[in-house]
Amino acid sequence: MTGFLGEYEATLDAKGRFLLPAGFKRQIAESAGNQFVLNRGFEKCLTLYPMNEWQPIQEKIGKLNDFDPKVREFRRYFLNGATILELDSAGRLNIPKNLMAHAGLDKDIVLTAANNKIEIWDKTKYQEFFDNFSPDAFSNLAQQVMTAGDGPNLGL
Repeated sequence: MTGFLGEYEATLDAKGRFLLPAGFKRQIAESAGNQFVLNRGFEKCLTLYPMNEWQPIQEKIGKLNDFDPKVREFRRYFLNGATILELDSAGRLNIPKNLMAHAGLDKDIVLTAANNKIEIWDKTKYQEFFDNFSPDAFSNLAQQVMTAGDGPNLGL
C-alpha cells in the first residue's frame, strides 16, 4: 500500500460504532486483516492504523531507551488509550468511550486519509480546522514543509 486516499463522512450510533467506508476498505492490504489499532491523534482527533501499519511503529517504540525520560513521556502519551479494534460482521468499528471523549466525537464524523493511517474527526471540528486555515497560510506551509532541508522538491 502506498497510502490511503480519500475523505468520507460517517455517523456514530448510540454505542459508538461506525461503518468503515468502502472506499477505505478497498485500500486496506489483505495482510492487515480485519484488525486495527485506534489511538489518540496529535490533534483532537483519533488515528486508525491497519494492524500491518501499526506493528512497525510498535516495534520501533519498543526499541526506544527506557532510561530517557522523554522516551517514557512520549510512550505514555502516544500509547495511552491505544486499543485493538476488529471489524464486526456488519463492517463496523466500535470506538471506546474514552477515545470518543478525547476527540469530542458525538454523532457526525469525518474519516480522512493520512498517509498510512486514517484520522477520525468530529465533523464540526474538522470543518473549523479548514475554515480557519487560509489559502495563503496553506501555501506558506507547503513551501516550508516540501522544500525544507535536503528533502525533494516535489513540484507541488
